[in-house]
Amino acid sequence: MLGEQLSAAEITSRGIEGDRRLALIQTTTGKVVSAKHPRLWEKMLQLHASSDGKITGPDGKVYGTDEELSAFLGQPVVLTDTPPDDPTIDRESPDDGQLRESHLPPGAFFDFAALHLITTSTLDSVPADYRRFRPNLVLDTAGAGFIENAWVGRQLHIGADVIIKVIVVTPRCAVPTLAHGDLPRDRMTVRRLNEKNRVVPLEQLGPQPCAGVYAQVLAPGTVRLGDEVRL
Repeated sequence: MLGEQLSAAEITSRGIEGDRRLALIQTTTGKVVSAKHPRLWEKMLQLHASSDGKITGPDGKVYGTDEELSAFLGQPVVLTDTPPDDPTIDRESPDDGQLRESHLPPGAFFDFAALHLITTSTLDSVPADYRRFRPNLVLDTAGAGFIENAWVGRQLHIGADVIIKVIVVTPRCAVPTLAHGDLPRDRMTVRRLNEKNRVVPLEQLGPQPCAGVYAQVLAPGTVRLGDEVRL
């Protein structure tokens, strides 16, 4: 679903407080619903989820029941705060369009790591609107190019208290090419990444179109718009 911009947020060991606290489960398969399977779940990117758990449709309607959400999405779903024992999603490869099942971390609804961040340098290099990449944090940087690629293994200090460790560059799926609310489709987004930043995020994956990085939280705290970030 679409997120919201916050002026301040609490960072916990599991990422931004409230982020991915809830998820939809397809009742017929038991899989976590994700727009990474756009042929089935692209309409997820027309729904807006706020930090208080309210889900709003493109016409302003608030969806308060599983039946209403199922009718909107055209598939039977339930909203839950309890991940399955072995949570999985279907992910469409940007290279060949094939679906592949991905396992999420146990007891979580996030894909790989607690935090995902991206820099304005990367956004300017694609170029693309930050909403296409659904980051938790956008860092305003002065350098050119995909500068966060070089941060893997390093720590970032954000504001007074928060420390995170960058663990891997973020491979992209089809989601950045899709419409996000009033942001139209852009099928060239991932193609541009293939041309400009096709790198190996993990050895077992091989080269992937990448933008942004995943990080783990070493020290929790509050982050605020305008906080200084230090390497």
